[in-house]
Amino acid sequence: MKQKPRRRKQPKPPIREQDLQGFKYLRTIIPLFERFHLVNTHHNREFHYDQYLSLMLLYYFNPIITSLRGIQQVSHLEKVKQTLGIKATSLGSLSEAQHVFDPQLLAPFISELAHKALPLEHDAQLKTLGQTLTAVDATVLKALPKMLWALWLDDQHRAAKLHLEFDITRWVPTQAAITHANANEKTYLKQTLAANKLYVLDAGYGDYSLLEGIRATHSSFVVRLRDNAVWETLEDRPLTADDQQAGVMHDMLVRLGSKHTQDTLASPVRVIQVFHTGDSSRPRPSRVSSKKTFRTTDTDYELLLVTDRMDLPAPTIALIYQYRWQIELFFRWLKCVLGCRHLVAQSVQGLTIQVYCALIASLLITLWTGRKPTKRTFEMLCFYFMGWATDQELATHIEKLHEVRKQKNS
Repeated sequence: MKQKPRRRKQPKPPIREQDLQGFKYLRTIIPLFERFHLVNTHHNREFHYDQYLSLMLLYYFNPIITSLRGIQQVSHLEKVKQTLGIKATSLGSLSEAQHVFDPQLLAPFISELAHKALPLEHDAQLKTLGQTLTAVDATVLKALPKMLWALWLDDQHRAAKLHLEFDITRWVPTQAAITHANANEKTYLKQTLAANKLYVLDAGYGDYSLLEGIRATHSSFVVRLRDNAVWETLEDRPLTADDQQAGVMHDMLVRLGSKHTQDTLASPVRVIQVFHTGDSSRPRPSRVSSKKTFRTTDTDYELLLVTDRMDLPAPTIALIYQYRWQIELFFRWLKCVLGCRHLVAQSVQGLTIQVYCALIASLLITLWTGRKPTKRTFEMLCFYFMGWATDQELATHIEKLHEVRKQKNS
């Protein structure tokens, strides 16, 4: 039987100037990139770091631009050249940029934007912590076949790993790094520990030397223990009515670890056992993991949490760990809504710049709206940048978000 010939993929229509609108908001951001203008400058290079960043930001806010070739195409449009202050750029210049420019120069800029964000979480129990509530985790970004540095499971699988530090109360990323997918997450965190933070970590970070390192930097931790953890109970603290109502089953002062590992932690810690009641109408999917032995398909299960904060009530510790899920929601926002999983760079440096620009785009939405970014707000911004929404319509949308924020604060 004769096979039907494959249909050739139709080329996308060229991007027109009228397809790109809404430069009002970009004009407020472009001056912030001027500090990067002379980075790695060269006598015959007319394409600068700040211009590359501006094009990447335009890429994230305009769904019409879907590839590196699309970014190159819009650089030839007069409106883009005038607004971003660039000249028409070639694919070669865009490809070279990911190898020439240093992504680590953006790290302080991300922290600077993050500190401008106001706290968004107003739970009274979180206002008395005295430390910055910080979640740390990593997520995998599927890599392209050409990205040999990103070999993962075998020679047929390639991926990069995004390590992220996340301020839970402000709902903003504060620090990030890109590595190959086999990079150890605990090793990365040990290298980036800082003072006056309350680290909220999942069981994959349950390394006792890491916990001791956190305390040595004058920070604290709330970490989920694996269900096969071993400890010596020193004191079983009495439970209050509030503890029992919150599902707390035990609140213990312990020496954590076996006889061979007890000395890793210099002093006793606190282990809290919490019963989690789930929604039986939404069963948990079956997931096999060799590293996290606590995985279960039951909707109701028990949590083991370890912390060095002796002053906080047990329900507050359980609530703090519950907020760790916010970083998972941020990963979903970053990859599924903002589109960060679609890679336009192939080198470690280029991918890091792309991810950093995605984090900057997310931070800008938070600063513009005063709330954590949502799909609806991002859609409105995209409509605006495509010319489908007017200045007034976007301003009205943002004003409504501000009103909701004021109501929550009152």
